[in-house]
Amino acid sequence: MRRFLWLLVAALTAAALVVAPAANSSKSSNFIRSGIFDDAQILYGNPDTLFPALKAANTETIRVNLWWGGPNGVAVRKPKNPSDPADPAYNWSVYDRTARYASAYSIRVLFSILGTPNWANGAKGWNVAPTNVADIQKFALAAGRRYSGTFIAPDKRPLPRVAYWLAWNEPNNPVFLRPQFRKVAGTWQIQSAKDYAAICNAVVAGVNAGNGFGKVACGGTSPRGNNNPNTDRASVSPLAFMRAMKKAGAKGFDAYDHHPYYGMPSETPTTKPPPGPRGNDPTAVTLGNFDVFVRELSRVYGPSMRIWVTEYGYQTNPPDGVTGVSWAKQAAYLKQAYQILQANRRVDLFLWFLYKDEARLGGWQSGLLTVDGRKKLAFNVFKTMHG
Repeated sequence: MRRFLWLLVAALTAAALVVAPAANSSKSSNFIRSGIFDDAQILYGNPDTLFPALKAANTETIRVNLWWGGPNGVAVRKPKNPSDPADPAYNWSVYDRTARYASAYSIRVLFSILGTPNWANGAKGWNVAPTNVADIQKFALAAGRRYSGTFIAPDKRPLPRVAYWLAWNEPNNPVFLRPQFRKVAGTWQIQSAKDYAAICNAVVAGVNAGNGFGKVACGGTSPRGNNNPNTDRASVSPLAFMRAMKKAGAKGFDAYDHHPYYGMPSETPTTKPPPGPRGNDPTAVTLGNFDVFVRELSRVYGPSMRIWVTEYGYQTNPPDGVTGVSWAKQAAYLKQAYQILQANRRVDLFLWFLYKDEARLGGWQSGLLTVDGRKKLAFNVFKTMHG
């Protein structure tokens, strides 16, 4: 997805030290599915050219934001029967098309349910939790049913099944979920974790009831947060958020998702971020200290919890002269990142952001292709990333 305010976030992160070995790693290689997250291309590009190109690049999985609300959401209008995927208020057309093209090219789909409709939270914005969490559970149920592999579309053909799901996106980041903190009886509390725990549980319950065989991930956390409710852009660090969502009752999901992006172009995939105020509890979790994340996940959710990485990428210079790295470094870092995650037996999924650079220079330029379609050096690395 378009990663708002990245430059601000990157500017707040310091370059750092060297890497420690990944926790729970194995000398043997783990089979992890690789893929692409690029809504602009996958949802709104030309599918007749895009999907053959994705297949030629050996893309195994695509992640797509399944917008419940927002300007292009499925449920801009309030449905009368929200658990019914055929309710006339729902508009699934772009997602039906995506699921069918992906199925035709044997590419797996991961849907991230995201965004609250105006009718579900008093028009407070798509990044504010629904007033009644049952509303998003009913939507997840409808989505699970529609993409269960048995639902018959209006054209009399069954829609393909979607087996991978994610609840929301980066809920520890105020761009995607607000408020992050709320003062209760004079004490600041992590409100985003409480709201997210309810969203996570609702999506898990809804998808499982409608789909039956789907794997649902929660977390989807941003790599850093300031843990300071008194700032203009308060956010929560990923480990603090994990603990808080567990305390708030988030449970029942199949995998924990995290997005371990670098902070500055001087950082490699093995560069540790600086320690946090408590030394062993850094405010940033990148690939450089992924072992810390794995250990805390084991402590909080147990050593059997699976791990997904559904967003990762390095921008390139050219065209981004501020946060980008050279094309050669992007290719090398993609290979290194994959090897770091492949060494951990609990990681099942690694998705690169993006397939193609965004046209806006202020956007994101981590694509395997330039905006005019030229292949970067990372393209051929991506093609080899398969178990």
